[in-house]
Amino acid sequence: MPTKTPHETPGALAQETTFIIHPEIPGQESLERDLDYVIEETQGLARAINLKVLGTHVVKVKRIQAGAFLGKGQRAEIAERIQELKPAVVILNHTLSPVQQRNLEEDWNVKVIDRTGLILEIFGERAQTKEGRLQVELAMLEYQRSRLVRAWTHLERQRGATGFIGGPGETQIEIDRRLIGERISHLKKELETVRRTRDLGRKSRERIPLPVVALVGYTNAGKSTLFNTLTDSNVFAEDLPFATLDPTLRRMALPTGQKVILSDTVGFISDLPTHLIAAFRATLEQTVHADVLVHVIDVSRPDWKAQRADVIDILEELGIEYEREDRIVEVYNKVDMLDDEDYQDFERQVKFGENLVMVSALKRRGLEDLQACISNVFDAKRTQASITLDAADGKALSWVYEHAEILERRDDEMRITLDVMIEPYNLDKFTARFGPSLKDLKTA
Repeated sequence: MPTKTPHETPGALAQETTFIIHPEIPGQESLERDLDYVIEETQGLARAINLKVLGTHVVKVKRIQAGAFLGKGQRAEIAERIQELKPAVVILNHTLSPVQQRNLEEDWNVKVIDRTGLILEIFGERAQTKEGRLQVELAMLEYQRSRLVRAWTHLERQRGATGFIGGPGETQIEIDRRLIGERISHLKKELETVRRTRDLGRKSRERIPLPVVALVGYTNAGKSTLFNTLTDSNVFAEDLPFATLDPTLRRMALPTGQKVILSDTVGFISDLPTHLIAAFRATLEQTVHADVLVHVIDVSRPDWKAQRADVIDILEELGIEYEREDRIVEVYNKVDMLDDEDYQDFERQVKFGENLVMVSALKRRGLEDLQACISNVFDAKRTQASITLDAADGKALSWVYEHAEILERRDDEMRITLDVMIEPYNLDKFTARFGPSLKDLKTA
């Protein structure tokens, strides 16, 4: 197939160049994925680490060769293009074994990375918190240990020798398995210390517990834009893969007055490396245990169903039984980009579906419907109770107003009776804290 030359990113700062090889493999290509969109996604991943994409070559692979992935004739054809373009690195958009990667590098006389290495490189550049950086380095070392390949590092990069892509003035370093193992052990101990500190912080916050609403979805689906719109924040939100890596938390009030914590998390992607899922499992625990999961889907893409399936697969790998969960809200985002016919189709799905909402985070459309849907999920978990207090017990009264929805209030000279909707764990907390002054508590 002819080489497809992408549009260059205006104002790109890239000093390095890449040539992308995308293999079409029978039985591995989803019918729902348009080839042009697959190529566009891979080019976006490359540009996310400031690589200038010189071109993308699609090659049909009938059978994967154990030694070099591609057949001899295909390798020779690609070698000619590499000689012509002279890229700094070649990206093969598939998982390569260590032997395949080494043999392709020798054949083409250029650095080769696979899809896993590319995504790890992006994560390495995007991690901001100490825990995020440790998690990425751990994932990279686990990846390197399985192959004992050369580590290529940027001398000018701040984060040190954790990358794969070569740059000016670099040296080639042979990493010894024993040294990698020692570093992995050290990183795991550091991560455990960081996690213990975070757990202590979480336990202190639980003194005033707030339920968590976690945004999840495919990378670049619009989660951060939706997060900013709902919370009036300015979290980094760009048209880039993995613009958000470290989780961000903000307090948000629902229309009922209920206060919740909204969490923006890392985006998922097809073929997300297992090294990364394992390394980020602790960070994603917040998602796993969230009270409500808001799955943001970019329905302006023709392959949105495939992206939805990718997210579901990763959530299920984390232990979330997606189809059985009643805490999941699906958000059809970017509906402002749909034509009339598609818009009406989604309207019908939302009308007859459950926990489905149409929004445009960018245009601030449908946000009230989304908040109402989240409130409905909480309402299904809440219980109705009647609480009777001493009229002079201001602390208890203030606590109820802070943590419950007041349905009705009845006052007399000595007592105040409140009919409320409240989460069971908050009801237990109220009983434990204000039991001595509690006159009457009954669940409706």
